[in-house]
Order: sequence, then C-alpha cells, then structure tokens
Amino acid sequence: MASFPDSRAPADGANESGRARVSDIARAAGVSTATVDRVLNQRPGVRAATMQKVLKAAAALDYLPEADLYKAMQPKPMRLVFLLPPQSNRFMQMLGDYIAFSEEQLAPFNVKCKCHHIEGFNPSVLARRLLHYGRQADGVAFMALEHPLVREAVNTLVTEGIPVVTLISDLSNSRRAAYVGMDNRAAGRTAGYLLGRFLGNGNSGGKAKPMKVAMIAGSLSYRGHEEREMGFLHVLEEMFPYLQVVGLREGHDDADTNYKQARTLLEQYPDLVGMYNIGGASDGVGRALRESGREQKVVFIGHGLTPDTRGLLIDGTMDAILTQHPQNMIMNCVRIFANLRERREALAGVEAVRISVMLRENLP
Repeated sequence: MASFPDSRAPADGANESGRARVSDIARAAGVSTATVDRVLNQRPGVRAATMQKVLKAAAALDYLPEADLYKAMQPKPMRLVFLLPPQSNRFMQMLGDYIAFSEEQLAPFNVKCKCHHIEGFNPSVLARRLLHYGRQADGVAFMALEHPLVREAVNTLVTEGIPVVTLISDLSNSRRAAYVGMDNRAAGRTAGYLLGRFLGNGNSGGKAKPMKVAMIAGSLSYRGHEEREMGFLHVLEEMFPYLQVVGLREGHDDADTNYKQARTLLEQYPDLVGMYNIGGASDGVGRALRESGREQKVVFIGHGLTPDTRGLLIDGTMDAILTQHPQNMIMNCVRIFANLRERREALAGVEAVRISVMLRENLP
C-alpha cells in the first residue's frame, strides 16, 4: 500500500489538492491518527468495531481507491507452518509438494502455508524446530513423536496462543487442537486382516500350519506406528493365530535401511511368507524381495500410495497399500486452523480421514 500523505491538514479539513489526510479520517472516525495508521496498514491492536468506523470514514472521504479499501478490510492471511519428516520418505515429499503448489485451492481460507522437512526421529531436534518455526507462525501442523520434550514444546506454543495440529501420528496428553490422519489402530488391523486372508491357512483340509510373518516400522516412537503394530498383532491373534510374527525391525522410513532390514529377515527366515511395512519407504523392502527372488512368494502389505509403491503394486511385489490422500489431509488442517481463527469448534465441517485400500486392480 502506498505511504500515507502528510497528516497535517488545513483548518477546513482538506489539503491544497483536495485530498483527505490521515488526520481528516481520524477526526471523522473519532480516533487517533495512530489508530488510523494501524487500520490502513493492517497492524494488530484495533477492535473490529473501531476498524469499521475508520474504514467507513476513509471511504466517505475518498481517501483510497475502492480496491485498496477492500484490501484493507481483509484480515492478513493466517501464516501456517507444516513440519514434516525428510523428503526421503516419498509420501512426506508428496505432502510437502501439495502444500507448495496449493495456493489457489487454499485462497478461500485466507492462509499462507509453508512446509519445512526436518529430522523426524530425534525428539530434541523436533521440539526445538517446533518452537522456532511455531513462534514465527499463526499455527503449526506436524508429525508428532511420542516424547515429553515434544509434548512440552506443543504445550508451550499453545500457552503462547499458537494452535497446534498433529498430522499422521498423534501426541497423547498434549494440548494440541486436533489430530488429522487415519485411525492407525484400525489401519494395523486392516493390514493384518488382508495379510491373513491373502495367505489363507496353508491347509484347506485340516489344521492350519504355522507360518512366519515379519514387520518393519519407521519408529515406534511414533504413536501412529505403535498403534498400527498393536492393531496388526491383535487381529492376527484373534483371527489368524497360526501366523507367527518372527521379527519387528525399525527402518526410520529410509529405503536403504528398510532394504537392509528386509534382507536380514529374508536370510534369517527362508520360510517367511508375509511382511508388513508399518511406515514409509516400501521401495527398500521391495528391492530386497526382488533381489532375493521372493517377490511373488512373500505377501507384502505397506502404507502410502506413491510413484514407487504404485510400481510395486503393478508388478506384483506389493499386494496391498493402505493410504490416506495428501490433499484431504492438508485441507483438513487448513479448515481446522480457519475454524480456530473464527472461534468455531476445531473440527466443525472437517471429515474424518478415511483409510483407502489400494490393490493392483483398483489403482486410479
């Protein structure tokens, strides 16, 4: 916006050019020139009723073109920050890309979004980044680690008036405003159910024979990954007791680490028949299965539809993918922050994130 003209006005209330000044608006609105300055430059600290009086006075005096007055009446965009794990996790990269290119879709919400990819498995680093970026924003969404340092950082931001939303993995006993993501316990149960049904009981005529399956997690410090593990184990115990879980490894959602963990499991258990990747970077597991020549012999269930996992589904290395849509997740976060700004219930009008099961035959 252009700088204001000199606020000194002649006695008749107009300057030599006939254009009103800041002091004229102040007199007409019954406020100080400092208040007028704050309103027209969209600075905080002015009540809504006072703001309307100033803008009406400015319009009556033809101080600014109508377009500029309309702009001055709009609140500043809400600055939202998304903190996600490194882009080596392709699903997280897709989330970050959507945030970067979604300005047009988010325009009706009057928000400006930024995404930062940070170390996702170190609670000390995550807590520091939360405080650093959160204090520069009007709201922050992040994938939470279940840790006291992270919980304390969230509670500190909320105390300072900065709302926090957890994304994909929740944080217990914290003051976060809402959680956006699938029901991870249900996701784990779904993965276990699919694995059991795909494998069958191995003996159509009699007692089911024991079969070995394994799990790879990103990190059990993620509450979401822990919940998926619990759901998976519970459904196996309830419905498929002959499936024996022989290993749970952490791969930190890194393709190379997942590759090494999967290779170790395949070498250690030549009769392994199933594998569930709880986190991301399923391409590493797929590479291990292919190199061992067992991609058609081991039932492989994972998470997150990405270009990599899509290819694994198509060639038969993966059997099923549980996924949640990045666009819906980001839009839900934005709706929640908009609700909080307007003093509505956080989840008003926000639909729960649904688990989509993708198979080779139903890929979009």
